[in-house]
Amino acid sequence: MDREHSKKVDLFQRELILCGLTPNEKVVVLSEGNALRDYALAFVEAAKQLGSEVEDLNLSTSEALTADERITQLGKSSLSDNKAAMSTLKAADLAIDLMLLLFSKEQIEIQASGTRILLAVEPFEILERLFPSKESRQRVEESEKLLASATELHFSNEEGTDVVYQLGNKQILTEYGFTDTPGRWDHWPSGFLATMAKPGGVDGRVVMAPGDILLPQMKMLREPISFEISEGRVTKISGDAEASALNGYIQNYRDDRAYAVSHIGWGLNEDAQWTVDVPGIGMDARAHWGNVLFSLGPDIEFGGTNDTQCHLDLPMKNCDLRLDGELVVQKGSITY
Repeated sequence: MDREHSKKVDLFQRELILCGLTPNEKVVVLSEGNALRDYALAFVEAAKQLGSEVEDLNLSTSEALTADERITQLGKSSLSDNKAAMSTLKAADLAIDLMLLLFSKEQIEIQASGTRILLAVEPFEILERLFPSKESRQRVEESEKLLASATELHFSNEEGTDVVYQLGNKQILTEYGFTDTPGRWDHWPSGFLATMAKPGGVDGRVVMAPGDILLPQMKMLREPISFEISEGRVTKISGDAEASALNGYIQNYRDDRAYAVSHIGWGLNEDAQWTVDVPGIGMDARAHWGNVLFSLGPDIEFGGTNDTQCHLDLPMKNCDLRLDGELVVQKGSITY
């Protein structure tokens, strides 16, 4: 066994222990083509060492996508029409997602069967640096209680952001990097939470500042971009060249639903870096301590019906976020 493989097996075994894996449970490791096969083999070995039944479910395809490619084309994969693979995943206690099923109907269906799902597609050095803990879970779940009791979320910044989300009856997505609860999805690495407004319940203006981040583009802004929002939809994107490029990116999907406001939340990972100069899909920026994560596009992770493939996560620094008027985030610092 080579040293790099051994490191993966050891770290993945620690992760499976956090996920509460027991010898009487079945694990299915889902991968596609040659993408992340080193992860798949290491997860299989880690699960076997813990005494669990494990299946290496590798879908054959000539068009296996990397995670940074898949995140620009969410919702469709070689799993979409594979009934046998879906049955295998729904019969598992824990599925390791190395394909990135995020915002897919298949993921929702697998979760509904009771299978818990762990997404793990970031480069190994990021999985290692942002390894989760029970303390990170506690921090996220304490924040979830605050969000669950709120009816209105307001966030602002010195650039001119002033937007209100009417929360109503909403689902809350918590991410702390592991899952030990039937039917629960999580993402390693992570460390944030998010929710949706009620339908049509977002109004105001969001202004991203230079230094804020566009995902999945992995781009740090050099100039402001402004979003005018009415009844839960972006009605205008304005600014200079970067605003024009972003609007063009959205229009290339030829799907008007891409302008729908999606989730809103904040980051809780003190080890995450505010950078785009790392490989992967940008979990550092999403989970960075005290960010506000503004998002456009799909909402099926929150029980909605918008499954557009255009998903934009727009983490912002130095914002204020209030729940029912009480400060939760103040200029990038957590207040509770």
